[in-house]
Amino acid sequence: MTTTHPLLAQLSHLSPQDFAAFGLGHVAYVRPVEVDGETAFSIHAADGTPLSVMPERDVAFAAVRQNDMEPLSVH
Repeated sequence: MTTTHPLLAQLSHLSPQDFAAFGLGHVAYVRPVEVDGETAFSIHAADGTPLSVMPERDVAFAAVRQNDMEPLSVH
């Protein structure tokens, strides 16, 4: 017998728009980018909207946490 986790069952019923908004205001994604030949770290909202660019990964993570969100790395 297969059981489905309740959260998975709820997520499977989300519309594409609701799924895209999932995590907005709760998580931000941090990924390395190149700016003027230097590595920097771009911060994006859960829906992919660019928010900011920081010079160092630790600074980007701190900025996300200061805004009461959880930072996640994107490679």
